[in-house]
Amino acid sequence: MGSKKWTTGLWIFYLIALTWIILFKLQFSITDLPHLRNINLIPFGESVIANGRIYINEIIWNLLVFIPYGLFIHILWEDRPLLKQFIPIICTSLLFEIVQFIFAIGASDITDLITNSLGGIIGVFVAIGISKVVKKNWVKLINIISLTGGILLTLFLAILLLANL
Repeated sequence: MGSKKWTTGLWIFYLIALTWIILFKLQFSITDLPHLRNINLIPFGESVIANGRIYINEIIWNLLVFIPYGLFIHILWEDRPLLKQFIPIICTSLLFEIVQFIFAIGASDITDLITNSLGGIIGVFVAIGISKVVKKNWVKLINIISLTGGILLTLFLAILLLANL
């Protein structure tokens, strides 16, 4: 469980789940996706303001959903400098925003790019912190927590699928 092969498998599962969350908006049918093509280049602008107040929940969810990405990247690229660990996080977030725009399946938003990237970067620092505290078995700990999360997500999806039959 402490091997990087486990981490790679869990990372791939996470990327599939992340794609379903970000691109497919937790929908089981492509026809249920919003068909809009919008781009917002003003950080923390109108896209996160509702009724004159900043909708903080979306910002927090964007941060949280990318933290595991940073954890996995740090495990898999531990020997690389921090900046090189940040690049795939930022590029993945940018790719999601570009795909949303190209296929008109959501609004492309600079705020999402910033918060997703920041979440991944936080994940890298969380992994560094865990490695300093746990020392020897920190990769195993992250893998066990990730596997538990993956199993719970799979069970949740199975329940949702069964409920929608």
